[in-house]
Amino acid sequence: MTDFPILSKIDSPTDIKSLNRKSLKKLSVEISKYIQQVVEEVGGHYSSPLGVVDLTLALHSIYNSPKDKMIWDVGHQAYAHKIITGRRDEFKNMRTKNGISGFLKREESPHDIFGAGHASTSISAALGFAHARDIKKTKDQIIAIIGDGAMTGGLAYEGINNLGYHRTQLTIVLNDNSHSISKSVGALSHYLTRVVTNPTYNKMRNDIWDISGKLPLSDHIRKIMRKTEEGIKGYLTPGALFEELGLRYIGPVNGHDLDELIRVFTAVKEMKTPVLVHVNTHKGKGSYLAEKDAIKYYSMGGKTPSKNGSTAPDYSHVFGTSLAQLAEKDEKIFCITAAMEIGTGMSPFTQKFPERFIDVGIAEEHAVTYSAGLAAEGLKPIVPIYSTFMQRAYDHIFHDALLQKLPVVYCMDRAGVVGPDGPTHHGVFDIAFMRSLPGMIVTAPKDGNELRNLLATGLHSKQNFSIRYPKDSSIIFEENKKAEILEIGSWERLTKGENTAILAVGSMVGMIMGSIDIIEHNLGYLPTVVNCRFIKPVDEKILSQICSSHPRLLTIEEGSLNGGFGSAVSDFLHDNGYSNALSRMGIGDAFVDHGTRAELLAGLNLTPEGVTATLQNKEKIYAG
Repeated sequence: MTDFPILSKIDSPTDIKSLNRKSLKKLSVEISKYIQQVVEEVGGHYSSPLGVVDLTLALHSIYNSPKDKMIWDVGHQAYAHKIITGRRDEFKNMRTKNGISGFLKREESPHDIFGAGHASTSISAALGFAHARDIKKTKDQIIAIIGDGAMTGGLAYEGINNLGYHRTQLTIVLNDNSHSISKSVGALSHYLTRVVTNPTYNKMRNDIWDISGKLPLSDHIRKIMRKTEEGIKGYLTPGALFEELGLRYIGPVNGHDLDELIRVFTAVKEMKTPVLVHVNTHKGKGSYLAEKDAIKYYSMGGKTPSKNGSTAPDYSHVFGTSLAQLAEKDEKIFCITAAMEIGTGMSPFTQKFPERFIDVGIAEEHAVTYSAGLAAEGLKPIVPIYSTFMQRAYDHIFHDALLQKLPVVYCMDRAGVVGPDGPTHHGVFDIAFMRSLPGMIVTAPKDGNELRNLLATGLHSKQNFSIRYPKDSSIIFEENKKAEILEIGSWERLTKGENTAILAVGSMVGMIMGSIDIIEHNLGYLPTVVNCRFIKPVDEKILSQICSSHPRLLTIEEGSLNGGFGSAVSDFLHDNGYSNALSRMGIGDAFVDHGTRAELLAGLNLTPEGVTATLQNKEKIYAG
């Protein structure tokens, strides 16, 4: 840490409190440079954590973590927080196997008060902490730090609404890093912020309020006072909404002025009511490239080379390209996503058909119900969302789409293990929860060509249709090939073997077929391999034939064994009186930690060696 003379001496937030203002500002620069170095090496989020270094230092200068509870939203905001709370050296191995997480993790540090991987959770969780404090009659302060993107999620407003009713001490820090609420940061609003956070002003305000309650016509006087202050704030700042919801609004505050931030939080700490501090920050602060293009530098992959070696595009690219091709011939196709335009590869579609693309923000539930409304009017909505985030919309899929027979196509990117982002982002439960819903078609392609075919089939089917695919190479994608409409529930035999049938789903098909010679050599015979692209409904015709000709079956999926594809096959065997030996491979009843995709698959036994070992064991095995 010779390049970081001040940071090298920071082992806990206590060390920050002893720094003078000049040293604190130098520390900010050092932390920014350290984050850049590490992320460029091992990968991770880039522009967002750089934008909150000053804010993080200001908070830790004023509040006493972990006694005071800092609850972060969208966990990648918390890189600086991790570095100054005893994980400076471990940060170099962030997101690597056996290294620290890239998100908040309670078991990792007492300063990580509440885990955060999905957005919009901080305010609700913070209110729970605040009420627990009130019940226990302790004096700790509760602070929720939420990014502006997370404020597009409905859960944030549910929390604010409840907080406004209870009116206990809770400070919400709104990290507004893209001016999504307002650009009102001129001289007047800055002056107003200084006034409303001034202790003298607040004491006079409270004294006048108390006196007014003792005067004749007190209710009328207080109403005039409240309206006057609200009117001034509403005119000069974007805070009227929060004031109406019962929060004291402070801001906007310059999120890169440490002097101002410290002054404001010093004053806010004395306020015993709900407060929202609106802080304007710049994504990528300290990095020229990230400041210039915060979206492009939202995250970085690091220097670890890909071990795949495939020249085929990834599934996200295949999805966007295929969607654009299909939309050229069907003007009813609309695409709805929850702040995932780039992540889901939609750019080819959005560039050609911007009027048919709707980004609803981080609001997966709304995305699905909104899509059901489009479907009710005869349009063809497609909803691409990461598998792990689709979980949030479960009730809306059931109630607003399926129950009303309103067809929506759900495209779940990042299905299976995703690597360094860890358990909050692995998409391993979608097969189980989609299978549980009546009328839902559940599918997974073996390659890019089949993804295009399933997308076309889903649009043609006029049913609720889910497609899952991994964060990986698409293996084969012929860009100019015409889409094929598949028969619902149809499987595909890839080898005609003996003794054992391997029933593979999605990404596992490519893994098996890419190593079939090795598997055959190790087993001493060629197993039958089936591409089970339709998880629900299963191909009962092919499955019955296989059960009659193969004494042993093995199912393999990159998803949860509980309620997964293997469970569907097990149900079929039981319900139809078959006694075939069945082994199921997949992900067991545990959360999967972070590491590279290859490391995680190997740890889960989802490899050619794992398949061979399972088949060489004569007992029924439930791997994972």
